[in-house]
Amino acid sequence: MEIIISNSSGVPIYEQIKEQLKNKIVSNELKANELLPSIRTLAKDLRCSVITTKNAYEELVKEGYIKPVPSKGFYVAEINRKIAREEQLNKIEELLEKAIWIAKEIDEPKKTLEEMIKILYEEEK
Repeated sequence: MEIIISNSSGVPIYEQIKEQLKNKIVSNELKANELLPSIRTLAKDLRCSVITTKNAYEELVKEGYIKPVPSKGFYVAEINRKIAREEQLNKIEELLEKAIWIAKEIDEPKKTLEEMIKILYEEEK
């Protein structure tokens, strides 16, 4: 399971882990009832603190994306994928609204944003 951590993003590491796991769950890359790496294993793999991965898992439990099973570990929860996907789309919309607002503030044409999105989107694939 690939999770990429950026120390320069300004986003707390636990939040980066949480969001990437959430995206993998929503996209069905991680399936319902699939066992996740232990907190310690994930911390070791990501070269981060056990507290950091513990915080990410705790947030995912609170949000209903994963479930703890005593003495066994953490498993992907059964979720309503449509609702989860809608939440993610809302986040995208909020970020795009910020980008549009900034572009308008500096009188940048819409075409520039469209080109940026196209380049960035294709870069990820």
